[in-house]
Amino acid sequence: MRRLLGLIVVALLGGAFAQTPDADTLVIGQSLDVDTLEPAQIRSSHAFNIVRHVFATLLEVTPDGDIVPYLADGYSISEDGTEFTFQIKEGLTCHDGEALTADDVVYSFERAADPANAFNGNTPGFVFDSIAYAGARVDGELEATIILEAYQPIAAGFLAQVLIHCRDAYENRTLDEAAEVPVGSGPYKFVEWIKDDRIVLEKAPEFTLRDTGFNTLVWRVVPESSTRAAELVAGNLDIATNISPDQADAINARGTAQVKAVQGTRRIYLGFNQKEAFTDTEGGAAIQNTDVRVALQYAVDVPTICETLLGMPCERASGPANIGHPDLSPYPFDPEKAEALLDDAGYPRGDDGVRFEITLQAPNGRYLNDANVALAIGQYLTDIGVQTNVEVLDWVSSYQPTLRQHDAGPLFLLGSGGVTWSPIYDMGLFASKTAGANYAEWMNPEWQSRWDQLSVVRDAEGQQQLVHEMLEIWYNDPPWLMLYFQPDFYGVSERINWEPRRDENVSVYNVGLK
Repeated sequence: MRRLLGLIVVALLGGAFAQTPDADTLVIGQSLDVDTLEPAQIRSSHAFNIVRHVFATLLEVTPDGDIVPYLADGYSISEDGTEFTFQIKEGLTCHDGEALTADDVVYSFERAADPANAFNGNTPGFVFDSIAYAGARVDGELEATIILEAYQPIAAGFLAQVLIHCRDAYENRTLDEAAEVPVGSGPYKFVEWIKDDRIVLEKAPEFTLRDTGFNTLVWRVVPESSTRAAELVAGNLDIATNISPDQADAINARGTAQVKAVQGTRRIYLGFNQKEAFTDTEGGAAIQNTDVRVALQYAVDVPTICETLLGMPCERASGPANIGHPDLSPYPFDPEKAEALLDDAGYPRGDDGVRFEITLQAPNGRYLNDANVALAIGQYLTDIGVQTNVEVLDWVSSYQPTLRQHDAGPLFLLGSGGVTWSPIYDMGLFASKTAGANYAEWMNPEWQSRWDQLSVVRDAEGQQQLVHEMLEIWYNDPPWLMLYFQPDFYGVSERINWEPRRDENVSVYNVGLK
């Protein structure tokens, strides 16, 4: 408690920006700044938390996993399942006053897909790969059609992630200008971005599709968890993300805020980069071997990592989907078996006790206690003779740009957001070997053949059978060292009504005072 009170004093006296929330202002503290406000380049959930309030989408996913209309009144699907035709609501405008029509919807999709722009954010790098996006067309002033190469059973859920913006606001601006000053279509409009400090949004009076609470939203960058906790208790933050669980009791005892924990859907894993460039390194060549990747699964004590570094128990993942295969059990911690399998794979210990050397790259501050988790994993691997050198990198300046090019590794710690409404969505990371979110560049021909079959199998039972077969293939030829689904801890001021979601979507449109 003394340490927390001391931190409060430091935060109050030394903060670069300590705007105290008032009746018209909601302040949210996140650990990282964004690297861009370009809608087609945004990839991280902490950036989406901000831009979801600036841009709207055709559809949206509710906290319960329902897919409901947003900018669209509804949609119809062609008989072959390759065309989604949306009816756009009347009377919509972007923040520059331009009327939002079907032309703007099509422009938003085509601009994201344009190879000349070289975007690789969530829309072109994950959504379009997963649904085999083929194009878009205007069918009427308020009617737009999105075209797919093949039927995708959960395309609507993917389309709910594409941020819509108006043509006039973006056609006459450079990419750099668009990345700095967004012109949106949603309930809040952009005011300012002071890098590494804050982003400020104000209510857009022309947006009438949903009720909004506070007039001003301030998204602050507060890198240290202890500082976020101190600012929360002091009343300088209304919501603080990524609170360290060991600070929960002290925060709750103060009476000004409470910590709310949820079992998140983000999959934290250690990726095995299969990119050919890494085969020139000893460790990079070794992890091309499926037997080596399976052996390493047994080397890491995931439940102990959860208990000691995350502050709560967790079950190890058995695959890439939140809705997993019921007959697949997570790999147990068995270092002796790991060593035996490595011997059998042709990687015995040398005279110095080392089998091979490898580099593990990890971010610092992006996920809950991520740097320490990486260091723990590095020690577990070193213990079985895989000499692991851990490199902890800054997320914005170093790690994320490396990830975008699929150059992290050969081992890399990462978390990928997931959902509870469809395993196919979570598996969409591996839609192809070069898919934007397939950072390991893994592909198994048997997996790929079944993924392709999803476009022709329409019945739910047949789709479920394919999903189970794919999860079994993935389990036996793993591109990840499977870890856990990250628990999330949010600090919430006692002055507001707000409940966190499992999917890390920090939606604060209609938050109000108690």
